Amino acid sequence: MLTGPLVLTRVSKDRVIPRYLPRDSDHWNEVAESLLMVFREAKGMTRGEIEDEIDSLVGEGKATLAQRGLAKVLEDRAEFEVVSEVPPETLRERLFTAAADARRSLRAAGHRAPFRRDAVVAEVAAELNIPPETVAVSLFADLKDENRLLSFDDISAERLVDRYNVALAQAVLLRAVRIDVEVRHLKPARYRQLFRWLKFHRLLYRVEGSMADGYVITIDGPLSLFSATTKYGFQIAQFLPALLLCENFRLEAELRWGPKREPRSFFLEAKDGLVSHYQDSASYTPAELTAFLDRFRQVAPKWTVTESTEIFELGREGVWVPDYRFVHVPTGKDVFVEVLGFWKRSSLDRLLSLLRHLDHVSYVVALSERLKVDEDTLAELSGPILKFKEIPNAMDMLALLESRLA
Repeated sequence: MLTGPLVLTRVSKDRVIPRYLPRDSDHWNEVAESLLMVFREAKGMTRGEIEDEIDSLVGEGKATLAQRGLAKVLEDRAEFEVVSEVPPETLRERLFTAAADARRSLRAAGHRAPFRRDAVVAEVAAELNIPPETVAVSLFADLKDENRLLSFDDISAERLVDRYNVALAQAVLLRAVRIDVEVRHLKPARYRQLFRWLKFHRLLYRVEGSMADGYVITIDGPLSLFSATTKYGFQIAQFLPALLLCENFRLEAELRWGPKREPRSFFLEAKDGLVSHYQDSASYTPAELTAFLDRFRQVAPKWTVTESTEIFELGREGVWVPDYRFVHVPTGKDVFVEVLGFWKRSSLDRLLSLLRHLDHVSYVVALSERLKVDEDTLAELSGPILKFKEIPNAMDMLALLESRLA
């Protein structure tokens, strides 16, 4: 994530405009390729050594901030580890204790013999059964600059520029109080995907509109909250690439910008050309759900399961996008299923509120016992409840579905 001076923007008429890099620029693709070579050849190097390589490549000063932003994107794709035969904190404790003991011994002897660092190091090395040179290398191996590169998730130069531009927009949204998103003229599957991403990233939002006219989604920004703004801001940033998959959208954000948090605005549209790095697939499926669905298909051959493309419009209450549609093949009747697992804890109240307005829909709720929902709340729902500990029971789900056929 880009932070501080790496977030390059300009302000025009109270509007914050990120300084995006042109993705078709030969110059910036060459810069990106040079930085990629540093990380591709850096396996086993310390973070400090990699930073020295970047310093020698891009130089100093404000003119290099975009290059350093590209390098930050690459650093976020790298995995570092502490390399030490002995935990550094243990090594420091043993070495500093031995050094203090040696100094006390010299004072007690009453003569001015010099303190011998190499002797103390050799003593501790012998106790820990490691070479003396390993002591010096491992002593502060847990410091950030001493962490060594374990692996690097490589990308192309053009994709690096794309990721940098998206990171700029994400960094701006960290200063948002409110975000309004308009999405129009999309296919039902795209709408469903977008609402699933909103649910998955646990955002606080309200929806108005219809499938025919499009939707306006109002999202609370991280600076609208009293606490946990950093974590929530990260969730906002993670949602943006999902929005970029939409062919027709417009985003407007109300910001609090700069040290004085002055009111500013930020706009983003599909035509701005930012490229998402998310796979254009359906939606994230927890492993628990995958296991449940596999088992259900085994025990219920008369039923098919699909990810529902239905969007139930509930007026001012918003929309409900069920997790699954279960279709009874002999009759063609369907039942919608919402799985409220522990991964939906943050959106639980909103989902329960929506389900209270679905008297006209045949549905079943699978509810994790870890959510600890009181019975009075569940009594307000028109659909049956299937409680589970780890994953829903396939046979119990089949019984509830067949009861809904009547």
